[in-house]
Amino acid sequence: MKIITTILISMICNLVSAQVRSIPAEVTEAFKEKYPNAKMVTWKDNLSNFEADFTDASHMFEVKFNSKGEWLETARKIEFDELNDDIKDGFKKSKYTDWQIRGVKEIVAFEKPTLYRILVRKNDLEKKYLFFDKKGQLKRESLTL
Repeated sequence: MKIITTILISMICNLVSAQVRSIPAEVTEAFKEKYPNAKMVTWKDNLSNFEADFTDASHMFEVKFNSKGEWLETARKIEFDELNDDIKDGFKKSKYTDWQIRGVKEIVAFEKPTLYRILVRKNDLEKKYLFFDKKGQLKRESLTL
């Protein structure tokens, strides 16, 4: 039984290590060029893209690049009070106005309009991402864990 367990653990470790890719030089160079003042950078391999989490001045960011080093999107963590009045008003008129706000991000993506993602929570099980445009229109919503 110990031999089978050891073999299974070994196989799992091999599978996990086989899926971990190093960040391509094209990606890290593109990141350094776009964000030269980035601090506390950590990288993740999301299989379909590479993501860097970092701070720059007073905000936290998540930026995504494809494997060729082409920028895909940047999400900047902001406070609800930093949103424009149209977005705040759109949220206050939504059916989620009584839900607790857990976080806000400004999402700028390649060839897409800027969106503002508000994470709301009604209780431990009911959480949603709400995506607003700059005019305060709720564009979409999605469940989250």
